[in-house]
Amino acid sequence: DVCSSDLIWKFMRNQRNMDIRVYARQCDVWLWEVAERIGSTDFKLSRALRHELSADEKTALIRVIDEIAAEGARSE
Repeated sequence: DVCSSDLIWKFMRNQRNMDIRVYARQCDVWLWEVAERIGSTDFKLSRALRHELSADEKTALIRVIDEIAAEGARSE
């Protein structure tokens, strides 16, 4: 089966910045929301995530994800 979870996991495991992608999903934050917050587009952010980010860049994105998640939690 082409869409098996094993095949999808192999693809995902090889993606760069998986920690950022997974963290955003765990926080129920879409990457387009992060891009909008930092003044970028989802296209540009997705392209940037194709290459491993520095620790400082990851920290900045995690901070933005936390901010968006906190705002979402308050509105519920």
